[in-house]
Formats: sequence, structure tokens, C-alpha cells
Amino acid sequence: MEKMSNELKDEIEKWTHRAKEKRKRIKISKEHENLMVNIDAYISDSEHFLRKKDLIRSFESVIWAWAWIEILQELNIISE
Repeated sequence: MEKMSNELKDEIEKWTHRAKEKRKRIKISKEHENLMVNIDAYISDSEHFLRKKDLIRSFESVIWAWAWIEILQELNIISE
């Protein structure tokens, strides 16, 4: 069980770091800036839950951050 927890923690850290790096490169119009709030919130939530050792919620949060990024890219609302 501990091995699985460590692997999940490593994945959370990897994907949260990648989400933060990608977030820095995102370009978005002023008209849609409010949509970035969700990405930022989920990244922040992931870090918060990780500090609390709540790995499930942390992983879920980083997945939601990525979902927002991918959806907004698909809709051509954001670019890099």
C-alpha cells in the first residue's frame, strides 16, 4: 500500500509541475481571462491536498486542471 501511495504522490508532483509550467505559457484573450481562474484553482487545490496527504483529492484536482487546459485548447480559446 505504501508503494502505491508513493507512486501516486510522484505522479501528482510530476503532473502538477507540468500543469504549472504549461499554465505559464498559456496565452488567452482578455475576454476569456476569467476561465483561467479554474485552472489556477485546481492547480492550487492539488498542491493543498498534497500537503494534507490527501492523495486522491490532489490527483483529482490536477486531472481537472489538465481537463480545463485541454478543453480550452480544443476550443481554440487558449494557445501557447
